[in-house]
Amino acid sequence: MRPGPTSLGPFDPGYRELPEVLPIFPLTGAVVIPGGRLPLNIFEQRYLAMTRHALMSPTRLIGMVQPVEPGADRNLDPDARPAVHRIGCAGRLVSFQETEDGRYVITLSGLIRFAIKRELPLHAGGFRLVEPDYVPFAEDMAERDFEMAAKREFLAAFKSYVEAKQLKVDWDTIKGAPDDHLLVSLAMLSPFSPDEKQSLLECADLAQLGAMMTALFELAGTNKQSSDRILH
Repeated sequence: MRPGPTSLGPFDPGYRELPEVLPIFPLTGAVVIPGGRLPLNIFEQRYLAMTRHALMSPTRLIGMVQPVEPGADRNLDPDARPAVHRIGCAGRLVSFQETEDGRYVITLSGLIRFAIKRELPLHAGGFRLVEPDYVPFAEDMAERDFEMAAKREFLAAFKSYVEAKQLKVDWDTIKGAPDDHLLVSLAMLSPFSPDEKQSLLECADLAQLGAMMTALFELAGTNKQSSDRILH
């Protein structure tokens, strides 16, 4: 079962149209999951070039990956190529805006995950290129209906998490969202650690994603209660 919402957009490429070479954007703590949307603020020259490259390609895809070592992406050395996790997700560039101070503000729509077969030589623009393997994740682009089997438990765990992290949420929006959109959005937006986000990205399907998120929410709530008991 695919991890994202159950319908592809009218401009999304088909599986057979996916590119054999994919630019990647290594960024700690930022993952895009099929069906989710990720806003990005682009300011480094190599990633400005990457964005222009994506805009000129038929599919407009950028591969989001996380560095193995958190924060390694902050190295501004143009020759730096820190190790990245093998699994990432290709997102289609669906919105684009230039700013007065020379940045691009873009949004990626998660389409399909990929495994990195091998890394290719740097593009002339300075950004990294890989040969992606989409085959293990072909179901990301299939159309399936999804209903969360344990939604009550999920929402209870999420409420504990919100209280533990002192977050503000719109509960009407949460309760009214389709189950697939709810899972994907919370997986991307919740302040999980980079390793936790990578584990969520690599979940086999929505059912596993929901179970893992419930466990993470419950763990945060349990840790908060333990801390309160120690302090008092």
